[in-house]
Amino acid sequence: MQHAVGAPLPPPHGPGIGHVGRPYQAQHAGHPGPPPISPPPGQAPPPPAQGRPQQPPAPGQAPQPGWSGTGPTPPPAGQVTGHTGHVQLPPGGPVPLPAPPAEPGTGGATLAVLLIGPAGAGKTTVAKLWAARRRVPTAHVSLDDVREWVRSGFADPQAGWNDHSEAQYRLARRTCGFAARNFLANGISCILDDAVFPDRPVVGLGGWKRHVGPGLLPVVLLPGLEIVLERNAERSGNRRLSDEEVARIHGRMAGWYGSGLPIIDNSTYDVETTARVLDDVLARSIASPPAW
Repeated sequence: MQHAVGAPLPPPHGPGIGHVGRPYQAQHAGHPGPPPISPPPGQAPPPPAQGRPQQPPAPGQAPQPGWSGTGPTPPPAGQVTGHTGHVQLPPGGPVPLPAPPAEPGTGGATLAVLLIGPAGAGKTTVAKLWAARRRVPTAHVSLDDVREWVRSGFADPQAGWNDHSEAQYRLARRTCGFAARNFLANGISCILDDAVFPDRPVVGLGGWKRHVGPGLLPVVLLPGLEIVLERNAERSGNRRLSDEEVARIHGRMAGWYGSGLPIIDNSTYDVETTARVLDDVLARSIASPPAW
């Protein structure tokens, strides 16, 4: 079949080229435009199109021909820009105390909370509900959940506290602390929960204060022993402890009385009431931070 001189040839067909003849969209912000066309052998490449900004050289590469040096300067090779999400992270400074809310409860304050309590106190359930009911973005991070990210080689403290379980605990706490600071840097509050002991520095408040900062607001959730035993009996897997272990942990948690930290006895509260009381306690902590 013959074609008129100057008439465009029909698009070729074959594997992977069924849409070669479709024109590109008009260039606009965010559209990459057509790919560059290689010149025939022995022919010099065409000069850059006028009016189109040239891309700066990639780190460690020489500039392309025709690049005038305008436009954004790429970072040096190997340099990390330090951005996570859409907001640049702070350079490692501690989380400051939030400003007092202008309404009842914590209102729209952006804050970091550490909910402390023994196994069976209901701290994870309460933390989830409190985070979900706030009218501002709030995240919940459970240290037990982060510890169990280790699937193979998980050092279960129930099998005995040793160097491996301590190392994994420290790693999980550091991960939670970074997550809290990352959330706050992006305008999202964060509540963490952990069974922090008042008489054991390894699993004490010092590590949390070091990883999050003095702006962290700790609150102790401590119901009666009979309530803790009842709730523990409803657990399964490695989250369920023996009655003897629960009683031992609960007894050690009693050391928080007289520490100056706010304590909520939720023995007679349901989850919603406890979350509401927690919000009131946190509002008072913002206005008058506890010494810890």
